[in-house]
Amino acid sequence: MKIALIGNPNTGKSSVFNMLTGMRQHVGNFPGVTVDKKVGKLTIDGEDHVLVDFPGTYSIYPRSKDEEVVYSNLTDPVAGEHPDCAVVVVDASNLERNLLLFSQIYDLKIPVVMILNMIDLAERQEIVIDVDQLNKAFPEAAIVQSNARVKVGKQKILDAITTVNSDRQHVFYQSDLAHIEDEQAQIDETKGRFAEIKTLVDKVVSKRQKEESASSKMDKILVHPILGYLIFAIILITIFQFIYSFASVPMDYIDAAFAWLSQEASETMSPGIFTDLLTQGIIPGIGGIVIFIPQIALLFFFIGILEESGYLSRVVFIMDRLMRPLGLNGRSVVPLMSSVACAIPGVMAARTIPDWKERLTTIMVAPLMSCSARIPVYTLLIALVIPEDTVLGFMNLQGLVLFGLYSLGTVSALLVALLLKKLIHSREKGFLMLEMPSYKWPQISNLGFKVWEKVKIFVVDAGKIILAISIILWALATYGPGDRMDEAGALAKKEAVKLELTKEETQHLVASTRLENSYIGIMGKGIEPVIRPLGYDWKIGISLITSFAAREVFVSSMATIYAVEDDGGNNIPLLQKMQNARNSEGEKVYTLATGVSLMVFYAFAMMCMATLAVVKRETKSWKWPLLQLAYMGVLAYVGALITYQLLA
Repeated sequence: MKIALIGNPNTGKSSVFNMLTGMRQHVGNFPGVTVDKKVGKLTIDGEDHVLVDFPGTYSIYPRSKDEEVVYSNLTDPVAGEHPDCAVVVVDASNLERNLLLFSQIYDLKIPVVMILNMIDLAERQEIVIDVDQLNKAFPEAAIVQSNARVKVGKQKILDAITTVNSDRQHVFYQSDLAHIEDEQAQIDETKGRFAEIKTLVDKVVSKRQKEESASSKMDKILVHPILGYLIFAIILITIFQFIYSFASVPMDYIDAAFAWLSQEASETMSPGIFTDLLTQGIIPGIGGIVIFIPQIALLFFFIGILEESGYLSRVVFIMDRLMRPLGLNGRSVVPLMSSVACAIPGVMAARTIPDWKERLTTIMVAPLMSCSARIPVYTLLIALVIPEDTVLGFMNLQGLVLFGLYSLGTVSALLVALLLKKLIHSREKGFLMLEMPSYKWPQISNLGFKVWEKVKIFVVDAGKIILAISIILWALATYGPGDRMDEAGALAKKEAVKLELTKEETQHLVASTRLENSYIGIMGKGIEPVIRPLGYDWKIGISLITSFAAREVFVSSMATIYAVEDDGGNNIPLLQKMQNARNSEGEKVYTLATGVSLMVFYAFAMMCMATLAVVKRETKSWKWPLLQLAYMGVLAYVGALITYQLLA
């Protein structure tokens, strides 16, 4: 059977899906649209069935692309995802609101199972539901009570699916749901349906009076117009301290492990093209994918805690007031702050924004937030051109410049969002409608599923593109036209003999010379006229090109170009070489103007193929990442040009 899982947001639908399918699930797309489809397998009496998790919705009448998917597939019997059975998850503590969607699906005469979920929450609120009386109102539906967070009710749900009435005749409220398209008619139908529901709920639900709930008491503090922002700031700072502190350890081990693997392969395999491809292209390429996993896993672990606990809804509520005038949404806060660690999980976190225009705007500006990959570039350039002076007697000038670069990225992201608000058109009207769920302890299994899903998406989807780009860059740096690289390398060896260089210095000189005459070196020479107004030479041009794989490649490219050995992260030799670098006119290459211009360029430029790959994956189109690459490139060039001309 093809089984549809449907429900309002915050009814525990994801918990039900995970409980029924376990790890046998994957994410795809509904045919013809850019809406995610989560599909899982469940086995009943030895037979496999397909469970499709539809987007959360409050009503069958669509207001967004997600809800259009629900409407079109449920009302059209020949639609690709029209179900043989609908499993509707209902919040037992809020039956009246949830029965609107359930009664609509029931009246479509689809075989239907009602899951009265979160019965523990209903019991804590002293809500009592007369299930027999409820079943009389929906006699052809199977009704099952469940607490999916602790895996209670799984077998009853499976039994109900196989025994549900497949020959439906009865309806709860007489209306032609599949053909009511006029908005006013939908409103009138909904009002009439709610009147019937209210009458029913008065019969089947009883609730004892009790004191103000703990959630209401906590909300007086957590959504307070002043304290709410302060508490959120403290939580956010704490989260990113954890991410920076704990992710760096496994990332260092991963980096070292792949470097060791590459070195071992180089020493044990026979010299040749395949060995070079493996050690300089494939292994580093895979390492460039795996190294992001700790950040992504930790970030979504903490986001999952905020979401599972119910706090994230409060954050969205208090931040919406600040973000909406800029064309963003309260839900934009988490993706933007996540991008300070890495734009990749930041872009992925934008999935929590339901409105397409606001989600797209968030995705388009997230890479402007200065990520951790920019830190090696900023550190090198600041040490190169900014003196170690103090300001006001206690503030370090180099530290202030670093702070300024982060501030520049943040302010730019907000200004670009304001501009995109005017340029991106959408038929959907932006609004924030969310439910404030009760606070509860996060479920470890749900957090595990969430982290696993995000990591798997990144490794499988974005990883393929990252690896391909890494191999392409290796090829461009390894090969050149004709015998040009070999001839240049031979001349470099002769020059090394004249200069009485050591063996290692000779190797670096030859590598640098060969690089200059490789395809990527020729490309550097080719773009030199374009970047000359920014104060850059062809060597910087090569680093700009290679940095499009990842920004931090700038440092290693500089080390190769200037033939300086990188002794485990000590940048002193590289700094000295760059400080002494002269152009053909005998002038210093790295002046204050050039250095600051480079910082501004890297603050703005979209130099991360991994991010572009994820943006393509999230938007389901190459249109938006290419536009992102273009506008950030223009912003980087113009910003660097103005900076250089002002300081030169």
